[in-house]
Amino acid sequence: MSEIPAKGRMSEGPSGAASASRAERVPLGGDASDAAGTERAEPIPERESGAPSALPEESFGRADLWQASPPGSIYDYIKVASFSIGPDGAIDQWSRRAAQLFGVPSEEAVGKDPIEAFVPADLRERGHRKMAEILDGQEWTGAVPFRVPAPGPPGATEAEPGAEAPSGAGVGQTGLAEIYVMPTTTESGERAAVCIVVDVRTLRHIETDLAASQAIFGQSPFGFLLFGTDLKVQRTNRTLTSVFGGHVDDHRGRTVHDYLPRHEADRVQGALRRVLETGDAVTDMQLVGPAPESTERRHWSINLYRVHSGSGRPIGVAGLATDVTRRHAAAREAAHARRNLALLNEAGSRIGNSLDLETTARELLDVVVPGFCDLASVDLYQGLLAGDEAPPGLADGSAELRRVAAASAVADVPFLDLGGEAPVNVGAVHRFSFNSPCAHALRTARPQTVPTEQRGLVQSTLAVPMVAHDTVVGLVQFSRTKGSEPFTERDRALAMELASRAAVCIDNARLYRREHERALILQRSLLPPDDPEAAGLDIACRYRPGNAATEVGGDWFDVIELPGHRTALVVGDVMGRGLRAAVAMGELRTAVRTLSLLDLEPAEVLSALDEIARGLGTPGGAQQGTRQARTARSFGGEDLSEVYLATCVYAVYDAVTRRCTFANAGHLPPVLVEPGESALMLDVPPGMPLGVGGEPFEEVEVELSEGSLLALYTDGLVESRDHPLDEGLSAFRNALDDPPARLPAAAPQQPGSSRASSDALEDVCDHVLNTLDTHHGEDDIALLMARVQGLPSGNVGDWTLPREPKSVGRAREYARAQLSSWGLDSLVDTSELLVSELVTNALRYGEGDIRLRLLLDRTLVCEVWDAGLVQPRRRRARDTDEGGRGLQLVGLLSAAWGSRRTPRGKTVWFELPLPDGETGLADPTEALLSLF
Repeated sequence: MSEIPAKGRMSEGPSGAASASRAERVPLGGDASDAAGTERAEPIPERESGAPSALPEESFGRADLWQASPPGSIYDYIKVASFSIGPDGAIDQWSRRAAQLFGVPSEEAVGKDPIEAFVPADLRERGHRKMAEILDGQEWTGAVPFRVPAPGPPGATEAEPGAEAPSGAGVGQTGLAEIYVMPTTTESGERAAVCIVVDVRTLRHIETDLAASQAIFGQSPFGFLLFGTDLKVQRTNRTLTSVFGGHVDDHRGRTVHDYLPRHEADRVQGALRRVLETGDAVTDMQLVGPAPESTERRHWSINLYRVHSGSGRPIGVAGLATDVTRRHAAAREAAHARRNLALLNEAGSRIGNSLDLETTARELLDVVVPGFCDLASVDLYQGLLAGDEAPPGLADGSAELRRVAAASAVADVPFLDLGGEAPVNVGAVHRFSFNSPCAHALRTARPQTVPTEQRGLVQSTLAVPMVAHDTVVGLVQFSRTKGSEPFTERDRALAMELASRAAVCIDNARLYRREHERALILQRSLLPPDDPEAAGLDIACRYRPGNAATEVGGDWFDVIELPGHRTALVVGDVMGRGLRAAVAMGELRTAVRTLSLLDLEPAEVLSALDEIARGLGTPGGAQQGTRQARTARSFGGEDLSEVYLATCVYAVYDAVTRRCTFANAGHLPPVLVEPGESALMLDVPPGMPLGVGGEPFEEVEVELSEGSLLALYTDGLVESRDHPLDEGLSAFRNALDDPPARLPAAAPQQPGSSRASSDALEDVCDHVLNTLDTHHGEDDIALLMARVQGLPSGNVGDWTLPREPKSVGRAREYARAQLSSWGLDSLVDTSELLVSELVTNALRYGEGDIRLRLLLDRTLVCEVWDAGLVQPRRRRARDTDEGGRGLQLVGLLSAAWGSRRTPRGKTVWFELPLPDGETGLADPTEALLSLF
């Protein structure tokens, strides 16, 4: 029993309305074997068929009709229990059904005060008062919650092995019992009470089930019959009576012979008997017979299954009857459509096997000629073939079309356009006249019948638009010659389906061609040009996508020119393939180029790039991604499912010192080939991939010999399923050691000469790719090779100036003399002015000695070094200001200028184009006047 007290009400008296209503329930819900104490009798004998015999009304009063199993009554579903309370207020009888319902065995319940045993302590006083009123002769009815017992509760016997949980409640849930307490008197005249208990929720479920079954039965679109054990109709629904006539009650007592011809009725009668005896259902039993007052033959589908009472006893057979006359008619139509279906099946297997537009059109004609028609042609919009999204005139059907295919099953008879149109050859571009049926079909996206000449060869022609994804891509014309059957409505539908399938394939081929071109444009925009230039380096590069269909991937390389004739070489690989990896690669490449403009050290660039990689997979950006990653690591792990992982090598080469600084983020090490030496892998600490974080990146500085070959690459070049990584790396080094890969000694460079990639270096790239197995298609390949050509010492002017005002004049003298020795007299005036400004700023705002350096290569670069940490900031001076225009002047006269940090301070630089360059110098006089 639950701890929740029972909420009851006193009835108006033993003869009151409430008492009468409750008393009427007792015979229906009483536990006959427990409350009445009657003996159980033997079951009623059954028929030979196995079904219990019906009970005639006059037999209800006979004592030998009591049986252990009720004959399909409501007691099969409702479990009613009882117990009694003696004159002393204690339980003196506890039925087996009560033990099953409440989960309390009889030995624990009998003799206990129900108030003390089941009522909470704070409500016992009230409960004792209520018990006193009951024993004083008053009735009481209330609802009591109780805990549903587990299977096999105390009190179960061999006859009833385990109690059944109330309907709608599971083990461990709370049930609701309605208790009806009736005062009574013992043999000695003492007052006692009898209690009847019913599971309320079971009653509610029964009411709901009855309502639902009644709704389903009455509203079912299928005819329903319920046969009794005597195989006579006990119940039917209105759907059946709407076919066979009469009222629902008029069909009770009928047999199947009243509905069907004799031979069909005998077949159904035998099926009913087998279902009743064996319990095996019969599904989709086909019957044929006329409807009442009609000679039309109707087809029926019958489903039969046996129904049982709540105790599992068979009580009859249910039948569902469905009129399938239309289905049989459809089957006949299907027989006529088999040829069309076979044709569609052939079209599905033969059309669209390639992504070529013309080939797909020819595949369509190979299917339809001669299986569907005798002549056919395919015209496609010329604009769509050219890649336009919406060619002019597409809506009104006046746009240009190109005939891409034609076929004929008639010997020596090519396909000719009808309706007054001139003949069109395959490959020709043409237009349909605005009023022609073909133009009308293109405008409306509906097939049109093309009129034919009386004396012509063709007797029937269909112009069918090719529609794919609500877009008309072209027109197909099907024609049948005289002697063949003309096109019917069924043929029109088939023609539309064939044209639609071909249109989808053609549109897919068009979309593939367009997306392929877009992918190429995207990839080309994400990679540097084929012939990048760099100071002191010859560059050659190659890129091959792993997916040849899209030609986009996550590998990238870059060559970035930095101030001071330095160059950043970058090779990276985003984990993954396809467009997603390409987009992530583009974001990382843009970030690398942006960070390189800040002129950070290689390790700092990779650290910042690692933070950015974290933000790519996080809506909140880099800071939010870093915060989530650090939080995950603090709890002992990190989820990398949303992080874009990538590997990268970032190297900065200085053409003046021929020193290269490397930083690695989980990438394969660079390979260096020095003149006369074998290829070797540089010992660069690998570091962690970008997006993982948690570890700093290390730098390694290497001095490169003149003419050395430096190779940066991605794992797609050396890694494959067919061989381990070590073998691939060894094969790569061997390819670089081959004689075809050896470069000739570098020729001395003249000042201002071009440093474009030589043909010899391009040949080395081709030799490496041809030697290695780069056609496995497993991963993208990026290869960047650089030949070292340091800046000659004669192209460098370097001076250290003391920190005094006289150094400004000396700097101008050094610059004038050096430019004159280089033959750059035209740059002397501008250079002197700008050098003077930079040295003056270094004296005014910097610290320590001043270093002046001039570099000559493809351009002239001037650098001023000092130990100050404050970076110069350009500002716009007011008209009344006497200073503040130095950096403005530098920006006006130079091709580019900037500043960068150094280990011991900063460097401010400017760049001037050489006299034979494409960019001319600004006039110093005009630049000075423009400042005021």
